Amino acid sequence: MPSPVTLPRLSWGPPAAERRALLVHGLGSNGPLMWRYGVALAEAGWRADAVDLRGHGTAPRALDYTLAAYGSDLSATHPHDGGSWDLVLGHSLGGAASTLAAASDPSWTLRLVLIDPALSLTDHDRGVVRASQEESFADPSARAVRESHPTWHEQDVELKALSAQQASRWAVEQTSAQNPEWDVTDAAASLTVPTHVIASDPEVYSIFAGKPAEAVVGANPRITMSIVANAGHSPHRDEPEAAVAALLAVLS
Repeated sequence: MPSPVTLPRLSWGPPAAERRALLVHGLGSNGPLMWRYGVALAEAGWRADAVDLRGHGTAPRALDYTLAAYGSDLSATHPHDGGSWDLVLGHSLGGAASTLAAASDPSWTLRLVLIDPALSLTDHDRGVVRASQEESFADPSARAVRESHPTWHEQDVELKALSAQQASRWAVEQTSAQNPEWDVTDAAASLTVPTHVIASDPEVYSIFAGKPAEAVVGANPRITMSIVANAGHSPHRDEPEAAVAALLAVLS
């Protein structure tokens, strides 16, 4: 297993909360961009910790950007007082890495929620991801983000621009280069913890819904699924109220 790095965190909710959640962002993003889920969980009485993945935000840089390395970092990330997470929520790349961590250690979290997870990528999806990242790095300004996503909350605009400024472009590029076979569906099929996928709307754009990964994961009775209508790959930014409602419905 790759050597883990220690991931920086920021938190919502009281430190002594009984229920503890870990929030894991996607490729090219950062922990602060998970703020919608952090706020919602804190208001529901949870403590939520969001991490920056290796090569992203203020996290350590490394040479290894395989999915296994991302998963190793998460496996080594626990609540400050030890024990298991009550919930791990991972978006896109964060969903793939969280799946690997949960599959390798069923005691790591009691529940897993995957937001349009990148469990496997088709050639078309790889092209979409590459084009999106190139666009982000070409102009990492709030103005450019706002023009591309005029319906996003201003905090999402600001933080998306910041995430492009903070992330290592080399790390993001290597995440694609070092994972020529991007597929963690075997790990997903082996999950034993209750898992729910909140997918984006395939009529808009989804990495998961309507793709081969959905059928593979569908064979695991531990995994359920819902779709956020009218949302693209980041439902918590495209349709935040519906995305948060979907999460709270799972937890209820």
